[in-house]
Amino acid sequence: MEYLQYTRRNILIIFFLVFLSCLVGIYAINAGSAELTPYQVIRTLLGLGESRADIIIWNIRLPRVLAAFTAGVGLSVAGCVMQNILRNPLASPFTLGVSQGAACGAALAIVALGAGSTQRTVADAVLINNPYVVTFSAFLGAMAATLVIIFLASQKGFSPEAMVLSGVALGSLFSAATIIIQYFASDVQVAAIVFWTFGDIGRASWRDLEIMVLVIAVAFLYFMANRWNYNALDGGEETAKGLGVNVEKVRLLGMFTASLITAAIVSFLGIIGFIGLVGPHLMRRLIGGDHRFLIPAAGVMGGLLLLAADTVGRTVIAPVVLPVGAITSFMGAPMFLYLLARGGRRR
Repeated sequence: MEYLQYTRRNILIIFFLVFLSCLVGIYAINAGSAELTPYQVIRTLLGLGESRADIIIWNIRLPRVLAAFTAGVGLSVAGCVMQNILRNPLASPFTLGVSQGAACGAALAIVALGAGSTQRTVADAVLINNPYVVTFSAFLGAMAATLVIIFLASQKGFSPEAMVLSGVALGSLFSAATIIIQYFASDVQVAAIVFWTFGDIGRASWRDLEIMVLVIAVAFLYFMANRWNYNALDGGEETAKGLGVNVEKVRLLGMFTASLITAAIVSFLGIIGFIGLVGPHLMRRLIGGDHRFLIPAAGVMGGLLLLAADTVGRTVIAPVVLPVGAITSFMGAPMFLYLLARGGRRR
């Protein structure tokens, strides 16, 4: 009976978060300089809108809203799995340097491999004209950081605190490599790369969204297929091995898949920090550590947080649009410091 109540409660929480995300999404589509009412938004989404509303919603606002939610889902799910397989509550694509590695690879593809072109407008400083090359290059950068993290995690006596410091070092290393790439670029390319690394949802197109949705959907299905393995890992590496889990394989493939998600998102939207840290922790406190529910719940929470952050960035000092990466950093940095302080007290 208690198990059924626990299951029903978690399912209701997930559906409530989905409903809340839909409400925030409708508000985000409605928010902007063009005066549209929620009624017009709903009619347009149902295919009953007028031509002006169709252009504004389908070409500008809806791709941005869907990209924000999709990227938030991907980053939060990746952070949830990283925290489990590395047994580190501070793990996320941003804090471990994986995002910075992906950004370095993507910047190299844009500047050196001709996969992107620079624009003269502030609204779209970088145009990705070959998303496959950029994503692959970003993936190589993310995997370089991932392999180092996996190697360090396999060493006995390597503490979670040391893992975080390693992530800081890796992030600095890849940031330095990005600066070197900028050093050999033209002035316009330097300005474009700096703008690109801020993290901006507004540059996402329908084509970019399709690629992100495909990558994240496949990765999500893989994570859900391994949900019992992640539950076993919560009991410790030896316990998981005793239950028949191939820990090394689960860890390697989990980090590989999480890096692929990070690469796909960073290559299109730039660096977006702390969503992969905050989303899983909020849901772990609310529904517990059962990954059957934690993975989808963390994903929806991450999507809701990033969508809300992007909406705040667009409206708080409109018509100026703040980069969403700055908003999420303001949101995530206090959580990061809190987790560090709590870990220090436990020692």
